[in-house]
Amino acid sequence: MQLTYLGSNSWLWQWENQNILVDPWLVDNLVFGNLPWLFKGSRGENSPVLPERIDLILLSQGLEDHAHKPTLKTLDKEIPVVGSPNAAKVATELGFMNVTGLAHHEHYTLAEKIKIQALPGAPIGLEKENAYLLKTSQKSLYYEPHGYPPEELKEYAPVDVVINPVVNLELPVAGSIINGKDSVFKLAQWIQPKTILATAAGGDIHYEGILLSLLKTVGSAEEARSRLKQANLNTEIIEPQQGQPIAL
Repeated sequence: MQLTYLGSNSWLWQWENQNILVDPWLVDNLVFGNLPWLFKGSRGENSPVLPERIDLILLSQGLEDHAHKPTLKTLDKEIPVVGSPNAAKVATELGFMNVTGLAHHEHYTLAEKIKIQALPGAPIGLEKENAYLLKTSQKSLYYEPHGYPPEELKEYAPVDVVINPVVNLELPVAGSIINGKDSVFKLAQWIQPKTILATAAGGDIHYEGILLSLLKTVGSAEEARSRLKQANLNTEIIEPQQGQPIAL
């Protein structure tokens, strides 16, 4: 298993000779609701380099920072897409020909080797988007980019690798929009992962806009490591560097 962080929520997972592109934002800016004055993300000059073949696009949410339309428009529409129902709708509207929307607890199997199960993920409005549990005969991986693991995840312990935030991003009144600080500790307790990879807050990316001035970061990777150590939880926390593969 080789996992490469592409910045923000984006990943390339290379596993069982399959290349899985996750929540890709690779080109142009990131803007919500066509309101750049409110929030805008800009990538650095060095765009992520992808392999020639992508076997699956996996989307956890239908929002712009997970189903980024400018990026999806650049990708081959014959690549299969698996996503939450909201993300599947975005991919279908953009012309992808093989789209599977997974409701919670539904499954998809890639190349007869990797089983992908959708679980309840982050609350967005009145709905919950998707988290994913991926399994092969040898390894397992859990992914949820906002840090909202469902308690039912305990039933699947142990899980080898977790990709989850390690800090909180909080807004006044609204509270946490990224809930990594406490969820990292829960995940280490619940499913005993060997490794947790931090996501959602890194990469060569510049953010601006009114919303940015209101966001508050709470916690750190070092604080999370200390808390796990005090609880005698033997989980390694890694802060990945954009573009540098991690072999697990």
